[in-house]
Amino acid sequence: MLSGPPVTTTVSADQLIERFLTSAPRQRRSLLPQVLQRSSECRPLIADQIDRWDATGDDWACGTLIQLLVSEDDALSQAFWTRFPEGWLAVTSGQGLDYGPLQLALIRQDFEEADRLTSVHLRQLAGPAAEKRGYVYYSEVPPMASVDLESLDRLWVTFSQARFGFSVQLRLLRSLGNRWEQLWPRIGWKQAGIWTRYPKAFTWTLEAPEGHMPLVNQLRGVRLMDALLSHPGVQQRVAS
Repeated sequence: MLSGPPVTTTVSADQLIERFLTSAPRQRRSLLPQVLQRSSECRPLIADQIDRWDATGDDWACGTLIQLLVSEDDALSQAFWTRFPEGWLAVTSGQGLDYGPLQLALIRQDFEEADRLTSVHLRQLAGPAAEKRGYVYYSEVPPMASVDLESLDRLWVTFSQARFGFSVQLRLLRSLGNRWEQLWPRIGWKQAGIWTRYPKAFTWTLEAPEGHMPLVNQLRGVRLMDALLSHPGVQQRVAS
C-alpha cells in the first residue's frame, strides 16, 4: 500500500501535484512522501491531470499518481479503469503481444505477478522453442524486437518509481564497473554468496533493493542477463 510519513501542509494539493510532476528527480523523491500522505486531497485531482501527461514516455511521477488514484476501490478508481481498461501507458509490440495484463499488475503493485508475466513475454519473444522448454537461451535474445524490450522496460520503470526495470539494472551494472559479482548482492539476488531463493525470499514490493526486478534466472550463468542488458532496446533506454 502506498504510504508516507506525516508532513506539514504548506501548499495546496494542486500545487503539490504540479511540483511533483515538474521537479527534478531528486526533488521528486523528497516530495513523494507528501504526495502519499495527502492522498485524500490529491486523488480527486489526478483524473483531470491525466490528459496532460505523455503516455508514450516513462515518467514515474505519472505512474505513481495513477497508482495512488486506483489505490482505493471507489468511484475515482472505477472511472479510471472504465477509461483505461488495459492501462494508461501506451506500449507496442513487434510481435503483437498483449502487455495489458502486465500493465494492470504493475499499476496494482502486484510485482510478483508482473514478474511472472514478464518471464512469459520473454519466452514468447524468444519463440515457440523457448515457450515449450520454459526458459530462454541467451542466443535467443538478440533477435528480439527492440520495441518489445523497450515496452517491457518502460512499464517497469513507470510503475516502480523508476526503481525496477532492465535499464535500471544496466545503470547499476555500469556504476559498478560492469562487475557482475557486485551487481547480484546490490540488487538482492545474492546474499552472503548464496543465490536468493525464488519466490519466497524475494521482496515483491517497492521496498525491494533498486534493480531487484524483473528477475532473470542466474542458475544457468550470466549469459542470459548479459544478452538482455546488451540488447539495443535496453542500451538505447539508458542512452536516451
